[in-house]
Amino acid sequence: MDKNGKVFVAGHRGLVGSAIVTNLQAKGYVNIVTRTHKELDLTDAIAVHSFFETARPDYVVLAAAKVGGIVANNTYRADFIYENLMIQNNVIHQSFVHGVKKLLFLGSTCIYPKACPQPMPESALLTDVLEYTNEPYAIAKIAGIKMCESYNLQYGTNFLSVMPTNLYGPNDNFDLEKSHVLPALVRKMHLGKALEKEDWSSIRKDLDQLPIKGIDGNAGEADILAVLRSFGIEKKGTTVYLEIWGSGKPLREFLWSEDMADACVFLMEKRDFKDCCQDGHSEIRNTHINIGTGKDISIANLADQIKEITGFTGHLYFNTDKPDGTMKKLTDPSKLHGLGWKHTVDLEEGIQKIYNWYRA
Repeated sequence: MDKNGKVFVAGHRGLVGSAIVTNLQAKGYVNIVTRTHKELDLTDAIAVHSFFETARPDYVVLAAAKVGGIVANNTYRADFIYENLMIQNNVIHQSFVHGVKKLLFLGSTCIYPKACPQPMPESALLTDVLEYTNEPYAIAKIAGIKMCESYNLQYGTNFLSVMPTNLYGPNDNFDLEKSHVLPALVRKMHLGKALEKEDWSSIRKDLDQLPIKGIDGNAGEADILAVLRSFGIEKKGTTVYLEIWGSGKPLREFLWSEDMADACVFLMEKRDFKDCCQDGHSEIRNTHINIGTGKDISIANLADQIKEITGFTGHLYFNTDKPDGTMKKLTDPSKLHGLGWKHTVDLEEGIQKIYNWYRA
């Protein structure tokens, strides 16, 4: 990549996109192009075409997506498949039409089958049925992978696809209705700790920053306690009880978002589509690249780590009436390791970093 080239980062305000912008800036890229959703609706084909006609980016990082946790994925199924397909179709196609030199498409490891071999290799794609709760989102991301592959094979483009594992880090989503498990637990334990100490100023400050179901820091104590209770944070006597969905047994892998961004920029700078293809194969498939740590942890042990780091001393309980999702999801990052990149931030350090960021 040319450091003076124009780099369009779609989704620059999110967890993924903001980390990539920061990494690009640190590496000396001086011509980064961004648009907010209000400035450019990526589901609008005409608007996206007009943007590419005017901006003429040399490189594109497609980090824009509609994302959420298990509840959001299962509840807003139509929104997840429609919006993600539209974003991908518009950005990838216009990148081809306007001669973009290289594109990086970001997906998710939920593309892999529910009963996938562990750790999950890239070759497991489309070998079995998907996890039901996030099937529409996963199908959209699989379509993005195949779109990049197909344009490369038919038109000779240089479009890469990467599948990061579960991410967390600065600019994460801490909305308790829509966030993933790690940021949700960080926020719930932060609020639980404040409730333990009757620290209403911290509770009100938190709700002013990010209201829950319309309840902000100006609400009365009864309303605040009611909304916290609805999300499984409740004080009984002197003990605060904190609900966690599922059994706590599922194993999950987590990657610090700034590590993910470094992997993405590394691939954009140093690797091409041809580096992702297996030599000697007549059929070119599974050219996407996993980005992960190759290490996992149970949700119960994750909760214990967050509890220790946040200083919450209340009682954690698991609601087994709620879904667990896939019991184990661990990436096989050996392809990425073979290309020359490995992660640097392990989970304990990362949890401390994200809690410090959240408090600040």
